[in-house]
Amino acid sequence: MADSFKIDFQAHGKVESGDLIVFVGENLKPSATVAKQLGPKAVDLIAKAAAAESFKGKAKSAMSIVVPTGLSVDRLIVIGLGGEKDRSDVDFAQLGGLIAGKVNGKLATVVLDLPETEVTPDAVADIALGVQLRRYSFDRYKTKKKDEDNGKSGGRLVFSVADPAAVRKAYKTREGIQQGVIIARDLVNEPPNVLGPQEFAARAQALTKLGVEVEILDDKAMKKLGMGALLGVAQGSVRGGRVAIMRWNGGKANDKPIAFVGKGVVFDTGGISIKPGAGMEDMKGDMAGAACVVGLMHALASRKAKANVVGAIGLVENMPDGNAQRPGDIVTTMSGQTIEIINTDAEGRLVLADVLWYVQDRFKPKFMIDLATLTGAIMVALAQEYAGLFSNNDELADRLTVAGKATGERVWRMPLGPEFDKMIESKFADMKNSAGRFGGSSTAAALLQRFVNDVPWAHLDIAGTAMGSPQNEINKGWASGWGVRLLDRLVRDHYEA
Repeated sequence: MADSFKIDFQAHGKVESGDLIVFVGENLKPSATVAKQLGPKAVDLIAKAAAAESFKGKAKSAMSIVVPTGLSVDRLIVIGLGGEKDRSDVDFAQLGGLIAGKVNGKLATVVLDLPETEVTPDAVADIALGVQLRRYSFDRYKTKKKDEDNGKSGGRLVFSVADPAAVRKAYKTREGIQQGVIIARDLVNEPPNVLGPQEFAARAQALTKLGVEVEILDDKAMKKLGMGALLGVAQGSVRGGRVAIMRWNGGKANDKPIAFVGKGVVFDTGGISIKPGAGMEDMKGDMAGAACVVGLMHALASRKAKANVVGAIGLVENMPDGNAQRPGDIVTTMSGQTIEIINTDAEGRLVLADVLWYVQDRFKPKFMIDLATLTGAIMVALAQEYAGLFSNNDELADRLTVAGKATGERVWRMPLGPEFDKMIESKFADMKNSAGRFGGSSTAAALLQRFVNDVPWAHLDIAGTAMGSPQNEINKGWASGWGVRLLDRLVRDHYEA
């Protein structure tokens, strides 16, 4: 059954039916516009109900008044915005998710005139985006579906706003972002028997419908290019590796592109250095970096971003086959540098080494950002609240930090210096792929830095944020689609013509 849920925007006016959603601060008073619309009896009703239910208007709290006296609606839902500090720091997407969790799949009207809080058309668009992201679920493999689950039976959500035309224009750009996040979530959630390297590459190929140029490199092409590090990981699987190159040319013809690179290990057993069995099923998500890049390219192309963008993803499966690489093997990368394999479970950096070199060599980008579920060590440092940020460029790092605060996809800069580079020196090759437990995220980043060739670069270790991440108001599933909103915001703020 198709989802018939619909979002609309209309001017402020009297609400006659369905649910009515309004907002109050800790003083329990709605804005003057809402108070006038509700009338004094309804405002008094809110105060009385709040006293009875110990509702204090704290941020993210809510109460429902069924068949409210003096109003012709079914329910009056009152959502708290908290005190002055809370109201000055509202995450509008999260607020949209909170709203989505309160509606029941029928008609609901949200009056977006908040007490002592400015709500711009962009803010309304972000609220609507949060609603849609909250409603996501991955149930395509369930044979017994309940359409009423998670409000999937449809319904209509109306936002009552000051300027509906301006809001519709702003929301149009969010639709592509929403779809991009959903694409990333779907890719990460797919079972590994369905989504191998070739199938993943085919999903990237689908972006051609939006005007993205897509090129797929197979084993033969990668061997010709000398991608020995990536192919070394892929050789243990009967499913050959792939590299997908996606290009969106929305900027000026002579402008250098910006580049995003994703780790796409579709399943990671650890190879010969095999992982423990407990929880190994989660290793289907070891391609979340690549999923983000595909979702980002969809978002940018959908809104016709005025930038030249390259997205590149290295797709492999890391298996312990009789042909798999061994600890002690030495591989030669596309750059000509050699890597001694210490641990075959440190495979993501091998994939990225070749793809990063390929991108900087072929496209000469303004900058490169890679995303990878690279190390468990980053979760020891940052839990699942921040992605680890490593960079050779302060401006790029600062811009990512600001974009992270704006979108809620937060990053924290981690150290990257010559001490970590020294730790990956090898007795037998130019470097080794693992330096042990201490500083594991920084030594992994140090290896990657050897393949960026002085291009401004940032590495985002998203092992804690992209899969199995803590649920919040806009993500109730396993895969978060982390990074799509962050990087779209980065491009929008700084890199469009």
